[in-house]
Amino acid sequence: QVQLAESEGGSVQAGGSLRLSCSAPGLVYPSYCMGWFRQAPGQERKAVATFCLSGPLPYYADSVKGRFTISQDNTKSYSMYLQMNLLKIEDTGMYYCAAEDRKPIGSDSEYDPTYYGYWGRGTQVTVST
Repeated sequence: QVQLAESEGGSVQAGGSLRLSCSAPGLVYPSYCMGWFRQAPGQERKAVATFCLSGPLPYYADSVKGRFTISQDNTKSYSMYLQMNLLKIEDTGMYYCAAEDRKPIGSDSEYDPTYYGYWGRGTQVTVST
């Protein structure tokens, strides 16, 4: 059983930066797909950035392209990071890291939260003026 844990989020002014990390203690091999999801109040959980072993490039939601960067450290039990720059008020929400070992099949999609079997508890990011 893979347990994921996000770092503490925080409050930041618009235009600022924040870096989230996701640790997976005990993970001895890379998950097939990993990603960050965001859920704003009253809205569905949506993919912000994801990557899979099949690659070649990470996926970014249009709203964060050029501002967010997802990365992984294979030397630290495959910890994952989300660097968020030029934050906007609409980036406010609960951020969750997710992982899944199995390769997407059929209607599975790395952008769909239902594909992922492992989740962190989430961390709040609040962007204000």
